[in-house]
Amino acid sequence: MMGAEIVNLRTARKAKQRRDAQERAAENRARFGRTKHERQSERAKEELAARRLDALRRDNSGPDDEPGA
Repeated sequence: MMGAEIVNLRTARKAKQRRDAQERAAENRARFGRTKHERQSERAKEELAARRLDALRRDNSGPDDEPGA
């Protein structure tokens, strides 16, 4: 008697691909998955930082900075 189980290789290969795809999907959800509120909050923080940076920017247009002078 043989103790080995007969396996359809095509079915086994497809099952492995499904498992691998599920693992990748779980990793991507953990890495990229954020709620809408989290995305909006992050965007608001970035916009605030950009506005603050623009507010602190010095205006370099003076009499010495004229083109052709």
